[in-house]
Amino acid sequence: MGEDVAAGDAVCVNGVDVVRKNVHEYYLLNKPKGYVCTVKDDKDRKTVMQLLPAGAGRVYPVGRLDYDTEGMLILTDDGDLAFRLTHPVNEIPKTYLVKVEGAVGEAALAKLRSGVELDGKTTGKSRVKPIAADKKYTRLHVTITEGRNRQIRRMFEAVGNKVVFLKRIRIGEMGLGSLERGKTRRLTAEEIHYLKNI
Repeated sequence: MGEDVAAGDAVCVNGVDVVRKNVHEYYLLNKPKGYVCTVKDDKDRKTVMQLLPAGAGRVYPVGRLDYDTEGMLILTDDGDLAFRLTHPVNEIPKTYLVKVEGAVGEAALAKLRSGVELDGKTTGKSRVKPIAADKKYTRLHVTITEGRNRQIRRMFEAVGNKVVFLKRIRIGEMGLGSLERGKTRRLTAEEIHYLKNI
């Protein structure tokens, strides 16, 4: 017959204290290009795990940024949060700074915003805001709620522009702040609460 255990109760089994671990770890990384978002890589490339501080524990990347993409990456051992941030049904907005070759006309912007066809399926609606342009390049902020493989690069390819720089700068309204490229820090309690309730 079992007995209820209240918070603060000490539990012993055969004279040994039972310690219940219920603490997760959460890190924010400003990923540089040239790293893959896996724990191990069969091609022997550098992984984001090499950028974590010593003693970080068994945390895992939440979602993926491709080899040439920079920016905001969460690493945690909290599976519930990882699921919340990555499952398409939750439609968590992620914003990227994108630099493409050439001009992006109004027709292309409209198509990007309404959805382009990739692998026979139309992407969801996106927020696309040009922020600067010169004779060679256009810079934009792009917010998507999906996470298909190389999605933003392929979206721009579909309208005739090649992405030359891509950096995730926000998840929801949470940004990188002053975290330098290649650096990692623990998330604050407020940030963890925000991500769990976004």
